[in-house]
Order: sequence, then C-alpha cells, then structure tokens
Amino acid sequence: MANSVQAGAQTQAQGKHLGVTEPISLAAPTEIDLLRTRELEQFLVNAGLYESQEEAVQREELLGRLDQIVKHWVKRISRNKGFNEQLVQEANAKIFTFGSYRLGVHGPGADIDTLCVGPRHATREEDFFIELHSMLAEMPEVTELHPVQDAHVPVMKFKFNGISVDLLYARLALWVIPEDLDISQDSILRNVDEQSVRSLNGCRVTDQILKLVPNIQHFRTTLRCMKFWANRRGVYSNVAGFLGGVNWALLTARICQLYPNAVPSMLVSRFFRVYTQWRWPNPVMLCPIEEGTLGLPVWDPRKNPRDRTHQMPIITPAYPCMNSSYNVSSSTLRVMTEEFQRGNEISEAVEMNKADWSVLFEHYPFFEAYRNYLQIDIVAADDEDLRSWKGWVESRLRFLTLKIERHTFGILQCHPHPSECVDTSRKGHHYAFFMGLSRKQGVPVQEGEQFDIRVTVEEFRHSVNMYMLRKPGMEIYVSHVRRKNIPLFVFPGGVRPVRGPKTSSTAGRQSASLGMKTSQSTGSLVKTGSGETDLCCDSSVARFKRKRERPEETKSVRSLHVLPAQGAQNESRLQGENTDEPAQAVSQIISDEDIAFQKVTGGQAAAFVPEAEELDTFDDYGMYATGGRLMEQTRITSTVVIEESGPGRGQRESPLSRSGVGSFPNVNMDELESSMSVGQGLVGLSGAKTDSQKKPLIRLKLAPTTNSSNGNLNAC
Repeated sequence: MANSVQAGAQTQAQGKHLGVTEPISLAAPTEIDLLRTRELEQFLVNAGLYESQEEAVQREELLGRLDQIVKHWVKRISRNKGFNEQLVQEANAKIFTFGSYRLGVHGPGADIDTLCVGPRHATREEDFFIELHSMLAEMPEVTELHPVQDAHVPVMKFKFNGISVDLLYARLALWVIPEDLDISQDSILRNVDEQSVRSLNGCRVTDQILKLVPNIQHFRTTLRCMKFWANRRGVYSNVAGFLGGVNWALLTARICQLYPNAVPSMLVSRFFRVYTQWRWPNPVMLCPIEEGTLGLPVWDPRKNPRDRTHQMPIITPAYPCMNSSYNVSSSTLRVMTEEFQRGNEISEAVEMNKADWSVLFEHYPFFEAYRNYLQIDIVAADDEDLRSWKGWVESRLRFLTLKIERHTFGILQCHPHPSECVDTSRKGHHYAFFMGLSRKQGVPVQEGEQFDIRVTVEEFRHSVNMYMLRKPGMEIYVSHVRRKNIPLFVFPGGVRPVRGPKTSSTAGRQSASLGMKTSQSTGSLVKTGSGETDLCCDSSVARFKRKRERPEETKSVRSLHVLPAQGAQNESRLQGENTDEPAQAVSQIISDEDIAFQKVTGGQAAAFVPEAEELDTFDDYGMYATGGRLMEQTRITSTVVIEESGPGRGQRESPLSRSGVGSFPNVNMDELESSMSVGQGLVGLSGAKTDSQKKPLIRLKLAPTTNSSNGNLNAC
C-alpha cells in the first residue's frame, strides 16, 4: 500500500492529474488512516464479500469453456452458410468480460457479465438467439437458459455449472475477428448497429474506468465498500430508479481522481463528503465528453432537450458518452441524497472514534419507515412466463413513481423498494413489489386532506397490460397497505420486528448524529400546527426534518470546509462555529483546497431549461410502452376528488376534472402525458374539526381490484 501511495504522489508531482479538474487534495494518509483502512478491509472480509480461491478458479474455467463454445459456434454457422473450408477455419468469435467481474469487485455467487464479439455474417436474430441458443440448450451443464431478445440490450441469461452468466452479442463489420482484437478503439464502432454499440459500451466503459483511476487497488476496495453500503441501505437498483453497478463505479472513480493519494478509509469518507454537497444536475464525469467522428449521439443538454430532464447525470467515459443514470427520478434522488448525508455524518463519527464501520452498513428498515405502502403483485402461469413478466413490470415501475409524483404536484412522494419479495408459502408463480408513500416534508398540512390516485394506478395497470408478449395468466394487482398490515413474508424469517417505545427528540437526534438508528424514532407521529402527519423515514429523515424546522440546532452542511489531512479530528470545520481561536485563524481555514472543493462540487446548479420530468414512451425492453395508443376507445370517468370536512360539506368535483383531466378518449401517449401533467391529486380545504378528521392525513383511495393481497383497497 505504501508503494502505491508513493507512486501516486510521484505522478502528481510531475504535474499530471486524472479527471476534468485538478485534485481537491494531494494529502498522503496518516498512520491513523492506514489503521482505519485495515479495519475496513477486515470488515469487508468478515462480511463475506470476497470469493474463495476455488470459486475464482471455477469462473476462469467457465470463461475458457464459453470461449471455446462460441468459437465452435461461429465455425458451424460459417460452414452452414456455404463458406469454403479456409474461411471456416479462419472464422472466429471472442469472449470479453465487463461489469463487476472485469472491475475485480465481484463477490461470491455474483453473475458474470460477458460479451461475445462475432463477425459480420453471424447475425443476432438467427445465429445468436437461435443457433447458439440451441447449442447451449443441449449442454447438461447449462440450466435456466432464458433469452431476452427484446431488451434494450439483448441478452442471453443462463447458469453454467451453477454460475449465473449474462451473455451479450456484438456483430462487428469484420469478416474475421482477430484474437488480439482491441475494442477500446473508436473505429470498432464503425458500421455497427445500435444494439451492438450498446453491447460493446459495457466493456469499453469498464476498461476506461480502470485507466482513469490513479490506484486500481484502492479503487476496487472502495468500490466494493460502496456497493455493499448501497445494498444495505436499499439504494442499489438501476431498474428501481436508484444506481446500478456501473453508476457506483463511476462515482467512486471520480472520488479517486479528486483524492489520488488517499487510501480506502479516506476515500469512503470523501465519497460522502463530496456527494452530500454535489449540486445536481451538474454531471459527474471522469473525462471530457468527446464528440467523436462517427456521428453517434452523446450526452449534451445544450443540444438535446431530453438530456436536460435528467436528475442525476453520471456520464460514461467511453465514446459515445451517455448518462448511465437516466432512470433516477426526483424521488429516488431525494432518498439517495439523504443517505449520502447520513453516511457523511457517520464517517465523521468514525474519524473521531465515536462509531465503527458496522454503523455505516446497518440495514435500512424499509418496511418500518413508512405508514403507507403500495403493493404491486404479479402472477404468471409458469416460471418462464413469470421471468418475462417480471422483467417487463420492473421496467415500468419507475413510471408509476413519476406519475404519482406528477399528478400530486410532488406532494406525495414514492420510495420504491429495490428488489422483489416472494411469498414461499403461496402456491403459484408470484412476485411482490413495494413502494413507501409519504408526504413531502415542508408542505403545509391541511385538515381533511386526501390523495385520490385511482386514475393514476389504473393508467399504470393499463400500460403494463399492453405488454406485446403478454400471455394468459400474466396479471398485475395494485393495493394499498398500512405498515401494520405489511405481509410477514417480507421480513427475515417471516417475523415482524418488535417496535420499541417512543423516545424524546433529543435522544433520537443524539443517536442520529452518530448514525445510530433507534427503533423508537421510526414511523412515529409528529405534532404539527394543523394536526398530525406521518414521519416517513428512519432516524436519518427525522434528523433532516428537525434541521429544517430548527436551523439553530445545527449548521448548514453547505458551509462545510475541507482541510488538508492533518489528523482524524481536524479535517473539517464549520464556518462560523464558535471557537476560542482568533478571527484571523478562522479565516485561514478557507484555503485553496476549500476553493477546489466548491469548484468540483459544482458551484451553482447548471442553468438548464426546466422541463417536465421525462416519461419515455420507450421502455427498457425497447418497445412502445402502450403498443401505439394507450387507451383506444376507452374512457376514464373517475374524477379528481377534493374532500372538505365540516358541517354540510361533502365531496365535490374538481374544476380540473371538468376541463378534461378525468377522461382521455382516443389519445396517444404524448397527448396523455401533457394533459395529465396539469395534476390530479388536489389538496383538500380545511374546515371545522370533526371526529372523522382524527384519521391520518395521508390517505389513499385506490380502485378496487380482485384477488388483492389484503382484500381492502379502500382502507384508509
């Protein structure tokens, strides 16, 4: 480790740096930093994040066997196409790896992302998905073979001797694939179809990341740590609107560029410090965006209106540079920002020896964090249909989040659970997805308030049911469940955790400052000026609510100044903090490193033209979301409901519903989105307080469906 740090220091001393800006700090680690790094590495080992030597050998053997299979496959199809024997012998295909395996951060049981590169006469539709599929299906060591031809990036999924493999295909404009093929060259993309460009991009991005970090070993350890943290905190899922493996790799690589001489314990702390203060949507980039010479589209919000709607741009470093995190919504960005803030506070506590690493990696109590949830159940006739149906529904869930937030003017916020749940006691083929629902904090609460999202949910179900490959038995049900009615199969061992007694806000805040979550602080009711409302999160969210309500109790995180590494306890100070030091000494805190830090984190937010949040008409499977027209010959007569409480007050129709929001006859997707953006969830008017108003103020009305998991969709 010491040698690698010295090598990085020599590189910086020569005036070279990686990234689009100069590093924030060139400070070398102290003995305490090295000790904390050893503790962190031991923690990762104890957590079982490293595979055994035996499993590593099995993966190497698998890749060698798979390379032999594709070479045999391309010779067979060349012979079948009438090529002479010399061309048949010269025909070649090659296997590349990418993702976590190529980056060197995979763990036990992880799948292997692979890419097969073939010649121009080996087609994807017939030769790859039919001929190669048939060859794999005949092999006894291959199981669970599942081709996904209609995906945004077509893939063949299977298990080889129990190891999961994702196999992509890229068809190059070459008659013969050389064994020493270098796919990092941009010329490899010439005359290549769009699906092959996407397939190649995975390998090209992975290789470029490894070239753009100053110390690969430190990068790998830090990335392994950050992926483990993201999994534990429920923010690791690209399809759910959070971040996937490549996104976390790019964020980590940028921190390595900004602190080239730092060791993993320092990099973890700086990771949270930087991204807590990052001004999104300023993009994270490892290198400048190049236009290239092949005319392929690249991410550029100045030219592309769709790029301006991206909430959290994380740009890939290989041509064509694209935003790898376009799935992120304002809701999931909010969740991740809160987790960054929590991680930053715990990291500071670790540096001051007030907490250990285990606190950082505590599980996020998702099913205890909210009072209201949406449960989305899907069923299918068999396992194969369920895999296909699940993939389609997963790709649509983020649109449900966007629609709910849009139709309620952003007041009702959604927090999707990053993975599916399975009820093993239930007969049939079934998955369940969940979303936590909460009111946006800081919005005034009014008596008798109600959110009616029946139309929104029905539109979502209708769009999902337009799946072009839908078969009999594929069904979806959406229901509203309270926290106390969450099914037991979502909890470990099927046992609901016991909620402890309430605690004072002071005790909760003290434990939160060290990242210590208390069961007493989750999901309690908070008194407000107009009644009671739901506290929608664990201690971290409660802490941020108190910060907004009582700013005098805490300092603004944006006033944090970064100091050169001079010990664990004096790396950061708060501007304006009470101290006995002279004012002149305090002014010296604002150093060149502070200026670099503010510059790197983005300064003021980018001045992009504000637009409505993007709702693509194309999904991750490359299909039209609705098969053309969303509600052909269908009329929705449900109206937006405003509930007014008090004597003589009932329910009345919203003026917006009379203007056509509640009905959409014969409109296409674009027309529907523009009309729905007006809003369908209205805040109710306050009236005289009655007994009926003692119910929780966040209430949902969902259209009744059959076969519901809780059987009572209108329960509030």
